[in-house]
Amino acid sequence: MSDILLPIAFAIVALLYASVGQAGGTGYVAVMGVLGLAPDVIKPAALALNVLVASIACWRFHRVGLLTWRTCYPFAVLGAPFSLLGGATNLPAAIYQPIVGALLLAAALQMLLSARGVPDREAAAEPPFIRSLIVGGGIGYLSGITGVGGGIFLAPLVLALGWIGTRQAAGAAAARHLLNSATALAGVWATMPALPAGLPIWLLSVGLGGFVGSWLGARHLPPKAMRLLLATLLLIAGVRMLATAANHYF
Repeated sequence: MSDILLPIAFAIVALLYASVGQAGGTGYVAVMGVLGLAPDVIKPAALALNVLVASIACWRFHRVGLLTWRTCYPFAVLGAPFSLLGGATNLPAAIYQPIVGALLLAAALQMLLSARGVPDREAAAEPPFIRSLIVGGGIGYLSGITGVGGGIFLAPLVLALGWIGTRQAAGAAAARHLLNSATALAGVWATMPALPAGLPIWLLSVGLGGFVGSWLGARHLPPKAMRLLLATLLLIAGVRMLATAANHYF
């Protein structure tokens, strides 16, 4: 039964996440965890699926002019090295999980509030360079510490600051996910070169889901609907993070 349910669940997760520029890592991990897959399967599989979906989303948003070099590279200049620094910083799960869960819930609330006044069309903009460097470094460090993809933090933050439009933020988040996931997958490949046997089918399913989802997000979903969907995903991720933290205390 899991051989049937898993590809279907992956396709749905990829569709929903890709429509707002997210790769779906937290969703894949949750699905595999519920079905009882081992950690040595979950980690490389989730990263490989992330890379594919993020690549499709980047291609789609770039093709329609929503992902440009100027809107993504400032966040990566300091983001990449600080991600490595964060990865080398080991904090107990009981400390960082409640903090990250609270941040995700706060971002979800802000996104819900901002969705009420979002116009159907938003003017294009470029993020301020120096402040983007600082934000990229901070998000990189946070994502390195927690293992949570930087795009899930980047999109709500730049939208709250009003630096770029909703669809541009989705494209920037996809680029961030691609960079982080590809780097992490390379590290995993060096230590665990044997990838899961079911990975080709899983890649096909998320490829289809990511293709449809990114098409909806880049061309058809109105900005308000995209923000509401992103808020929902942030809420789910935040609750899941807090629930995991609670298990360490009770």
